[in-house]
Amino acid sequence: MPKSLRRLAALIRKEVTQLLRDRRGLAYMLGLPLLQLFLYAYAVNTSVYHIPTAIVDQSRDRKSREFVQALVNSQYFNATLQLENGAEVMTAIDKGQVRAGVIIPPHFAADTDRGSATVLMMLDGSDSASVSSGYSAAALVAQSYASHLATEQVQRKGIRTSALAGASALPITTSTRVLYNPDMIDIWFLLPGLAGLILQTLAVQQAALIIVRERELGTIEQILITPTRPLELVLSKMIPLLALCLLTMGVVVGIGVFWFGVPFQGSFFLYFWLTLLFIASSLGLGLLFSNRARTQKQAQQQALLTMMFGLLLGGMIYPRSAMPAIPRFIGDLLPMTYFVRASRTIFTKGVGLRFVWTDMLALAIYTVVVVLLAARNFKKRLD
Repeated sequence: MPKSLRRLAALIRKEVTQLLRDRRGLAYMLGLPLLQLFLYAYAVNTSVYHIPTAIVDQSRDRKSREFVQALVNSQYFNATLQLENGAEVMTAIDKGQVRAGVIIPPHFAADTDRGSATVLMMLDGSDSASVSSGYSAAALVAQSYASHLATEQVQRKGIRTSALAGASALPITTSTRVLYNPDMIDIWFLLPGLAGLILQTLAVQQAALIIVRERELGTIEQILITPTRPLELVLSKMIPLLALCLLTMGVVVGIGVFWFGVPFQGSFFLYFWLTLLFIASSLGLGLLFSNRARTQKQAQQQALLTMMFGLLLGGMIYPRSAMPAIPRFIGDLLPMTYFVRASRTIFTKGVGLRFVWTDMLALAIYTVVVVLLAARNFKKRLD
């Protein structure tokens, strides 16, 4: 075996031993990703149900009660307060008692018969999720209830529903079909990107501390007196963490598929190599921070900044197509951007290498560049 490989193997054994001895740190590294997974999966939900709603029913007839019941049956609204006017609704929203208000005007039944009924929906604009869900749900409920009333009126007058449909049919009809996630389940969209966020947090944070921590503790002196080369040292730090991150990734994907029911449509073999490249690039970036930082606090700040940019500019939550040029450029400098795009494509669409090879190539180049930079920036002296 060449001397360089023997030195690398010895360094890897040293890192593995040191990693296994720190049981508290190991439990933290394994437990934090699982905690993040469950928190994001259960807490991050763009569809808000059971919005506390104040009802002002000034009509007080059968049709107004049916409309309120239709809102409640949609599961998006909970009729928590019965008020008298719009001013009371505003006060309730200001106090935080409700997030929405429905004002049904007098003569609602007569207006529906004439086809001119209006209902005022008031939404708390300080809560964007409630506004988005409440606005869409209210429009759908109103449309469905209007169709129900129209059908009821036609049947009462003795006209066949089929004749009405033929008379009111539009020359152009539009239908919508949602591919890959027909029920618009949020966790199906979040998990492929969430896996990248969890791995980035684990890899960059741990790698950013690993060298600077040894400098502060003084244990790196034992390595500096050996003929170890900087590249060998960097690789020896990466490989044990790489194996740990791969194990974490397997657990995260397994929980996502078997616990949360997110279907995996692609190739596990291809996804493994994508994950391997992403972890390697993130570890290399963290080691670069660790080499350049003088204290653990500086390394943590650099890692935190990278994680923040990855979350906001990597495309996990906010679409990159809507970003200006400069934020998109900053996102292009992070491995998170390429992983999220390829991960969603493999995970939900089940496509092959010819659709994601550009992102995988970018991650491979990124890995080589940051590892070489980390090795070049490593100083075999204590100053």
